[in-house]
Amino acid sequence: MKKFAIIVAGGSGQRMEASIPKQFLLLDNIPILFHTIQAFVALGDIQIILVLPTSQKDYWVELCNKYQFYPSIIICDGGKERFYSVKNGLNLINEPGLVAIHDGVRPLITTTILQQSFQDAAQYGSSVMAIPLKDSIRQVTSNGSSLAVDRTNFRLIQTPQTFVIDEIKSAYDIDFLNFTDDASVMEHSGYPIHLTEGSFQNIKITTKEDLVFAEAIINVNKTISSKSGQ
Repeated sequence: MKKFAIIVAGGSGQRMEASIPKQFLLLDNIPILFHTIQAFVALGDIQIILVLPTSQKDYWVELCNKYQFYPSIIICDGGKERFYSVKNGLNLINEPGLVAIHDGVRPLITTTILQQSFQDAAQYGSSVMAIPLKDSIRQVTSNGSSLAVDRTNFRLIQTPQTFVIDEIKSAYDIDFLNFTDDASVMEHSGYPIHLTEGSFQNIKITTKEDLVFAEAIINVNKTISSKSGQ
């Protein structure tokens, strides 16, 4: 089945207290978004659609020229909500196959995870990356108290979230509601959701601390790779 990827990159630098959008901040000396795109490029035989706010397109071109980064991708205009950004990307796909929808600021995604995502989507119709909780959790009640709940019954959801193209396009053929992710849109339309084991390293970079963690993970992985190659 033909593979597509929609990489959504519409963030700002507000919570980072940065002057540029967070997807363009440097990670291991190159922009975060370059890491993300390169992981998909490494898959081979995949059409990548990058969704960017119109106001960021010129800066994207500047960065590509500066770092000599010229992947074969399609640039798509973003929307006022993530929902509309994904919908704009889906509207550019007119062939059957599978599409992985991924956050542009999850740069530590691996080719292995992407391959598994597409395999599971082909088998089950969907593949949503998820990891177990490490900490105990409590549910806050309406009266201000809280209740202990079994964390084994819960998962933290990540991207990529991969679907059969015809089904995800059908699911997105609705008006916007307060959806938190693409799986929520699919579920709203009655499609079942299959969870695929994700990775604790597949973090979403939202705050300054996340950027520090990502740098640390990259450095550790480099050390491990170097030792294994000796």
